[in-house]
Amino acid sequence: MADKSLNRTEFVAAVAAESGQSQAAVSGVVDAFFSVLSKSVGEGTKVSIPGWMAAERTFREARTGRNPQTGEAIEIKASHCVKLSAGSKLKAAAKG
Repeated sequence: MADKSLNRTEFVAAVAAESGQSQAAVSGVVDAFFSVLSKSVGEGTKVSIPGWMAAERTFREARTGRNPQTGEAIEIKASHCVKLSAGSKLKAAAKG
């Protein structure tokens, strides 16, 4: 796990410094980015930013699981979830 982390405020400040834009402008763009991303994925549209990332909605079938405390069998309902995949540029950056 990473020793360092970057919260939203620090991320916005870093992007603003890198781009020369105001923090308010960058914050608005970040909000809009995540709004479009969540709406698109929620509607079942795959969002792909080549080289960086892809996000898509997936479906999990209903299945039988076990309660770890009691060992009792439980039914887990079918559900949707989100799959995020790192692109080649992001993977290369993570390698150092």
